[in-house]
Amino acid sequence: MMGTRPQAVGYGLSDSPAGLAAWMYDKFTQWTYSGGVAERSLTRDDMLDDISLYWLTNSAISSSQLYWENNANNFNAVNHSLPTAVTIFPGEIYRAPRSWTERSYRNLIYFNQVDRGGHFAAWEEPMLFSAEVRAGFRKIR
Repeated sequence: MMGTRPQAVGYGLSDSPAGLAAWMYDKFTQWTYSGGVAERSLTRDDMLDDISLYWLTNSAISSSQLYWENNANNFNAVNHSLPTAVTIFPGEIYRAPRSWTERSYRNLIYFNQVDRGGHFAAWEEPMLFSAEVRAGFRKIR
């Protein structure tokens, strides 16, 4: 929806705090590594803080715009030569196999699959995420 018609969903998200909360909670439930129970990965206070940030800044539509602007490239293979580090989190929306990742990133310097975390990995598993960033770029330090 955000990739095809962000304005359409944005009107409801900007008009109703309950609508925004329901939309975002659904994403927390679906995109965390929680087995469909967002509270296993994120605290209620953290989720409410995040929802409040979007509500108080009225940024639901503008944050969805990125998905629309980049829709043609969401999961397409690309051909990058920059040093690249990739960590695959089991709850992520898309988990490319190593062979596909190597074709897309010619200078793949780090590839790892971890046992927890999802789309919001930096939020769900901050220690694991920061350890992966450090491991990924240790070679070019």
